[in-house]
Amino acid sequence: MASDLVHLYMRIDHLPQMWCPGCGNGVIMRDVAVAIQELIEDPELDFNREDFVIVSGIGCSSRAAGYLDFNSIHTTHGRAIAFATGIKFANPKLHVVVLTGDGDCSAIGGNHLIHAARRNMGLTVIAFNNDIYGMTGGQYSPTTPNGDKATTAPYGNVDRPFDIANLATGAGASFAARGDIYHARETIDIIKQAILHKGFSLVDVYSVCPTYYGRKNKKGDAVEMLKWQKEHLVPTARYYSMPESERADKKLIGILSYNDYPEYTDEYAKVIESCRKKDKK
Repeated sequence: MASDLVHLYMRIDHLPQMWCPGCGNGVIMRDVAVAIQELIEDPELDFNREDFVIVSGIGCSSRAAGYLDFNSIHTTHGRAIAFATGIKFANPKLHVVVLTGDGDCSAIGGNHLIHAARRNMGLTVIAFNNDIYGMTGGQYSPTTPNGDKATTAPYGNVDRPFDIANLATGAGASFAARGDIYHARETIDIIKQAILHKGFSLVDVYSVCPTYYGRKNKKGDAVEMLKWQKEHLVPTARYYSMPESERADKKLIGILSYNDYPEYTDEYAKVIESCRKKDKK
């Protein structure tokens, strides 16, 4: 039950949370907690709560690290992946999960994202993607669709948006996927697979921001924005079975790329072991 989840994995003294009514970030935080709970409860796995570390940067989404009752760290803007890299290096056995926003990870934190992906560092990055900078006043972000409005783009955004999952794939991520808040069960399963993956994994989760993005772009309230996700975001199996003509206004959710590359901390450990053997000779 949801109430059980709150008492198991939330810091009760930090609640109620600060997100606006209708914000999708709480749904994604719940999905992360459920994914971890199911991994811990799986008798075939050896997962313990103490083995998880939650890292976040700055932004609406990044407040989730304070609400989730795990080993957690709330870091500086755009630097969550850099901090997470240090944690993974210090103890490669940990499951390090980064909770970040579209601006936090693909603007100021963009270089950290692409290099962690390139190295195939064993991190799981969950991007709360609401197409806007919510906490700082509704400025357009790297994922704001072309033509859409924001406080810093009152006449429409002229930039082409990033596709965070494809950006990570292009940078060398061995696991990249998309989820959304409407298809919650599918998103939970994707997050579980991302955590289980040996190497860098990124899940770009479409959230909703009715307060800034929805209001400025006449997308309706949170219910209307969820209806749009229901009608336009399609899981991979159904997407590829659809006629080409029906795919035009649809977006694909699910696992987009999966590769078995060597994981960075494993390769680094081999270098250390090689040096130790040479020292003994």
